[in-house]
Amino acid sequence: MGNEPRIKTKYLKEVIPEMKKRFGYDNNLAVPKIEKVVVTAGLSAGLKDAKFLDIVEDTLRKVTGQKPIKTLAKKSISNFKIRQGMPVGMVVTLRGIRMFDFIDKLINITFPRVRDFRGLSPKFLDKAGNLSVGFKEDISFPEIKSEEIEKIHGLQVTVKTTAGDKEKGLTLLKLLGFPFQEAESKK
Repeated sequence: MGNEPRIKTKYLKEVIPEMKKRFGYDNNLAVPKIEKVVVTAGLSAGLKDAKFLDIVEDTLRKVTGQKPIKTLAKKSISNFKIRQGMPVGMVVTLRGIRMFDFIDKLINITFPRVRDFRGLSPKFLDKAGNLSVGFKEDISFPEIKSEEIEKIHGLQVTVKTTAGDKEKGLTLLKLLGFPFQEAESKK
């Protein structure tokens, strides 16, 4: 067990006591935690180009360390030239040690590499305290070498928490080190 991810150690040693103090939780298991991280990519450009599917799959595998699953169209939509059963996206769900390693990389390496990054907006959280961040370019991730890629595509990262509300979710993620913007004073 000796080699625990930094983020998990931080959660156990710093976040749990602080959350118990702020929100009055009785025990450690009641404190909100990160349940899973879901990384997705849409294949809109891949509908005509089969090679694009391989590019996206390779990118997701490099970024997450896990093989992505293709999501298929549930019904045909003629305006978008989509037939039922066509691959329309790819998804990777991370849990456990891989999830904590991915979050550590996201906070400490990926966000600082994003061009003009000024912090995450609290608007990126839904009312259940889950964070969703879209990346316009996959080259923000350190595993993607800009000279090797043929096509740049976007990714969506969703961090699912057990917080249950926006305030607790925001506090949890801030304590873990997610770089949120400070709320501007209302005029």
